[in-house]
Amino acid sequence: MKRTTTLLWIIILIGFQAYAQQLRISDDKRHIVYDDGKPFFWLGDTAWELFHRLTREEADLYLENRAKKGFNVIQAVVLAELDGLMTPNAYGQTPFDGIDPSKPNEEYFQHVDYIVNKANELGMFVGLLPTWGDKFNRMWGSGPVIFNAQNAYEYGKFIVKRYKNSKIIWILGGDRIPTGDAHIQIIRAMAQGIREEVGRTQLITYHSMGGSNAAMWFHNEKWLDLNMFQSGHSKLNNLNFKITNRIYNLENTKPVLDGEPCYEDHPINWKSENGWFMDFESRRAGWWSMLAGACGHTYGDHNIWQMWQEGRVPISEARTPWKQALDYPGSFQAGYMKLFFEALSWQKLEPKWEIILNEPDTTGGNILASVAKDNSFLVAYTPYGNDVIIDLSILKSDDITTSWYDPRNNSYIDLGAIEKSERMLFDPPDNPGRGNDWVLLVKSGN
Repeated sequence: MKRTTTLLWIIILIGFQAYAQQLRISDDKRHIVYDDGKPFFWLGDTAWELFHRLTREEADLYLENRAKKGFNVIQAVVLAELDGLMTPNAYGQTPFDGIDPSKPNEEYFQHVDYIVNKANELGMFVGLLPTWGDKFNRMWGSGPVIFNAQNAYEYGKFIVKRYKNSKIIWILGGDRIPTGDAHIQIIRAMAQGIREEVGRTQLITYHSMGGSNAAMWFHNEKWLDLNMFQSGHSKLNNLNFKITNRIYNLENTKPVLDGEPCYEDHPINWKSENGWFMDFESRRAGWWSMLAGACGHTYGDHNIWQMWQEGRVPISEARTPWKQALDYPGSFQAGYMKLFFEALSWQKLEPKWEIILNEPDTTGGNILASVAKDNSFLVAYTPYGNDVIIDLSILKSDDITTSWYDPRNNSYIDLGAIEKSERMLFDPPDNPGRGNDWVLLVKSGN
């Protein structure tokens, strides 16, 4: 544990060093990098109600906890989902004079300023949603709808001027899809307002509702830098890697990531009688997506996104006070995944599922693999700890070194150097079973 803690603090120090830099899309259009070209592994956390429900002291507690675990993107909403226009924040302030987006309340936005600055000081970017989607397409939720194309453009210019020098990734949408041309025009107008102020110095993406993705509407829009999708909370064995890989293979290449997978401690399909998503499901979603070509991943905890505590109405059966949920195992394990990839030249990886020569019969145990472009190493993930049979002919050397990585606790089992044969079977530790997931790392000898 001491070694792990030290490594996590190293991540924070790297974040401080990168504080002066913004982000851009890599030359191969697959990843995110800093201005100087250093890789940026997106590790997000969903804290949608951060600005709306927490005091500054509580926000400090939350952000410091996430920084220590290696998170570098905090996804939060200025005009929040849970009656964010009418229910005041922790200091009794609402965003506007009434519900008019042309009349911002300075005191409300000063609280947002504080939290954005704190996150930046800790080396983290804020994935900033200017508004939740019910404010332009209600569908469900509190609303009310307040945006049209004209005031969305003006609001976009207002808010980007405030944060144009901050470490921000703009996330439009907010759990909604456009269901007509008017909605598309609202999103385009808000994006235009942002782009006119910052050019390409800050990234923009789009957060859609469960089962959909940004590419469905905006893939060829010039303002969209990367494709975010939401695999969501409806299925126990949600094969999110299929969505990742489908978007990865689109023409007009853009980076892709799962911006809202199943939340840890969320009832499956919103019903507790179905059971709850635990750390395994959360962890598996990340590894699957990364080995399908993602540029990073977002973790989420059902209690934390809504900052639930005793006295607040729980959304979808939230059951754990958010301060307690801060140290649920899935949040540590998300940081471990980032550590694993950052120890490699991970941006060389390309999905190569065809090298896996066996597949378990059980849905949810799908084994995936990616191989470095120069064939110098490969990574395979087996969610249930089933044997992995791999075609190793793709690796450039006959001498290889192998190890098993435990994504639950950030530890390695070194198998040492072995002579390669084209078809090799690797047997993970322990008996196969749900949650006995392992990562196989095979490196070419020279």
